[in-house]
Amino acid sequence: MVPYEYYVALSGLLMVLGLIGIIIRKNLIAMLLATELMLNAVNIAFVAFDMKLFDVSGQVFVFFILTIAAAEAAVGLGLIMAIYRLRKDVDVNTLTELKL
Repeated sequence: MVPYEYYVALSGLLMVLGLIGIIIRKNLIAMLLATELMLNAVNIAFVAFDMKLFDVSGQVFVFFILTIAAAEAAVGLGLIMAIYRLRKDVDVNTLTELKL
């Protein structure tokens, strides 16, 4: 059986990669994917700590986080498609203005 410390380390690595993806990327779709990566890192951490503590409450949180991530992906992609139809570009630097 794999020790839970490996899962926590994997979770931390995925969180850092997602944070770097948010900071470095200028494309909204890549930023959305980096956000999903960070949410999955939190899910791995919850399951790892559940494995250590022999509790199932973290798995309930994982279920809710997956639900929120699915809704965030659907709404985010819808907004990105609407922005692309108006601007013909999804670059973050060109979307700094609030007015269309």
